[in-house]
Amino acid sequence: MKAAYYEAFGGPEVLKYGEQPEPKLGPDTVLVDIKASSVNPVDWAVMGGYLDSMSYSHFPVITGWDLAGVVKTPGPAVEEFQPGDEVIGYVRMDVIGHGTFAEQVAAPVRTLARKPKNVSWEQAATIPLTGLTAYQSLVHFLKVADGETVLIHGGSGGVGTYAVQIARARGARVIATASERNHEFLKDLGAEPTTYGEGAVERFKALAPDGIDAILDLSGGDELAPSVELLMTPGRVVSVVNPAVKEMGGHYVFVRPDPEDLTALTELVEAGKVTPVLTETFDLKDAAKAFELSMGGHVRGKIAIRVQ
Repeated sequence: MKAAYYEAFGGPEVLKYGEQPEPKLGPDTVLVDIKASSVNPVDWAVMGGYLDSMSYSHFPVITGWDLAGVVKTPGPAVEEFQPGDEVIGYVRMDVIGHGTFAEQVAAPVRTLARKPKNVSWEQAATIPLTGLTAYQSLVHFLKVADGETVLIHGGSGGVGTYAVQIARARGARVIATASERNHEFLKDLGAEPTTYGEGAVERFKALAPDGIDAILDLSGGDELAPSVELLMTPGRVVSVVNPAVKEMGGHYVFVRPDPEDLTALTELVEAGKVTPVLTETFDLKDAAKAFELSMGGHVRGKIAIRVQ
């Protein structure tokens, strides 16, 4: 099968396109014909060796954790899916090696859910990792409720675009930081935009003089620590980039595969409450170019990879 893979840690220059062995089907895995995947910063962080201290990589590594595709063969112990089912998945396994930038993957059943019917393969492929990150942070950890005010540090990126929409779908008021070029875009998503950097905390106070109910940090900027002082309930803060948030009484979230959460996202998308924000699509053979664009920063929403 065709795949994008690397044989040693490095930058986009180490990413190759070519033939790799077809995956083996285990008892509780599902062989999926992949239609599309998407780029996440963790993909090029893993490729760069930055997570090598916490995970095993078996070379050659097929990169990627997101997928949208069609079930070809369920494993012998799988009852949840049938051949022909359209699925999305956050296919993070216990070891790194068999990713989703490929024509096929044997995905653990715990990583898959039904694909939304009303979006393209490329749009659907942007949902799993970033959508789950936003959903788990806002719903399970911050428990955002109707009428509350949520501050999102970094609202225009991959996780941010999902977080703004999910928070709004739960009835929350959303204040989100972004560069000025993304302010109108954030308004269209339902957020009240403000710039980050010097004077940010004063701008937060002006927008929410009575305080903030919850904070979701997606940027890792210097604004996090002083903005925590604005919380009406101590500890209602999550960061997905800064483990030191735990020292502030908050939670550090590293997204986990969860079929129930993934199904909840599918339902939000089908209800029109959440729309994937797809900024650009690359063919699988051009995955290195997609990584270069992602690593350049300032990407609005997600970059998709068209597999077949």
